[in-house]
Amino acid sequence: MPACAYPAGIGHDDINRQGKPLIRDGHIRPLARSCAIILSQVGQNPALPAQAEGLRYTLNGNMEPETLRAEPQGEACEPETLAALICAECGRTAHWSPATWRCACGGPLEFAAWPPFDAAAVEPSQSGLWRYRSLLPLPPQAEPVTLGEGWTPLVAGEFDGLPVLWKLEFLNPSGSYKDRGIAPLLTLLRAHGVRGVVEDSSGNAGAAVAAYAARAGMAATIFVPAHASPAKRAQISVYGANIVPVPGPRLEATRAAEGALTAEVAYASHVWQPVVLGGLRTLAWEIWEQMGCRAPDWLVAPVGQGTLLLGAQRGFRALHQAGLIECTPRLVAVQAARCAPLYAAWKLGLDHVPAVPGQPTLAEGIRIVQPVRGRQLLQAIRESDGLVLTVGEEEIRSAQAALARRGLYVEPTSAAPVAALAQLRERIVPGQTIVVPLTGSGLKGSPTDRGNEWTGQRGNKDGLP
Repeated sequence: MPACAYPAGIGHDDINRQGKPLIRDGHIRPLARSCAIILSQVGQNPALPAQAEGLRYTLNGNMEPETLRAEPQGEACEPETLAALICAECGRTAHWSPATWRCACGGPLEFAAWPPFDAAAVEPSQSGLWRYRSLLPLPPQAEPVTLGEGWTPLVAGEFDGLPVLWKLEFLNPSGSYKDRGIAPLLTLLRAHGVRGVVEDSSGNAGAAVAAYAARAGMAATIFVPAHASPAKRAQISVYGANIVPVPGPRLEATRAAEGALTAEVAYASHVWQPVVLGGLRTLAWEIWEQMGCRAPDWLVAPVGQGTLLLGAQRGFRALHQAGLIECTPRLVAVQAARCAPLYAAWKLGLDHVPAVPGQPTLAEGIRIVQPVRGRQLLQAIRESDGLVLTVGEEEIRSAQAALARRGLYVEPTSAAPVAALAQLRERIVPGQTIVVPLTGSGLKGSPTDRGNEWTGQRGNKDGLP
């Protein structure tokens, strides 16, 4: 979505003053009073969004979800609607099943009609992301597979003089934001009788699948690149999953996982399975609630496959379509300079993302040479008037150390967007709000470099594992 156009007589600074987050003891107050009023009064006040009147969004003849329009259809998103998929590449339609995770053309699938956001449907009494249970693309009878994921703190801080709101996603049960997508995915798969899953991952998604599979009583096999962090591999194993290291580039782990699929074993892919994006939409809704029913001006996130950024964009878009925010945040995708296919495509003005060779990087979680949903990422970033930036290894290392000195111990991948904040300084208007999701725990892997003053460890000449 393009930059926000404000009503006559109201400027950007006025909006920021009205939407200033309420802070107490350094934390954003959850469910500020203005937000509580919205959540309690939607459906009673005719001036509030039409979502309360049972409208749902349906495709208006085009492939891209941006063409969604509201039509009176009774109750929103019936179970059959939730199973309808559409390919982001060719526009073909399909029906969801555990075995349907990719289009025949090779493109990624997405739900043709996402459940619209209805503030009246939020259940504050429910734990974590399950407060949005009726807004997730799940059948109503599905019993949640949950470890208490979601509703992570939004903490006010600063970095290099810029005020920042840190969304502490590394406090999710398995130590990363991936739990948001994997919990609904495993819920859906178990509801369809699946008892075994496979996944390929550089670590965080594999750990999430292993943890939630254990919770669900499902067998799990995780294919990981041989260069993945030893701490992440150990975490996957401790949950009881079968871990299979795969030599070579990251893509080889994907190929190995796909080759292991059978009629009895489903692909619990955090990249291909569309329900994962549905779970990641909750990140946007939590931020909106925690900021007093406001959206930030900027959302800055690390991007490899880019599902976090895409899921958040879908979530903020749903809030905008519901009339609950004036405009969506500007999206900033941050990549490691050593592996930056999205950045290369962005600079060239392409509408798709070709593969790049890619080099080893401290930010192993975003070392993806060609994102599956690259076309969707480019479209989402451009429509938000956003940016794609890159950062170097020393910048990542320095940002990780600086965060630790602020009490925030994250893995190098999570530090990449923090390292990019300096590049945004001239674009950020005073008073604007910046949210940075800190995506993974530092306990999953520490940097090793020559004489790093805060680890006391010594590594190879590139500072890599």
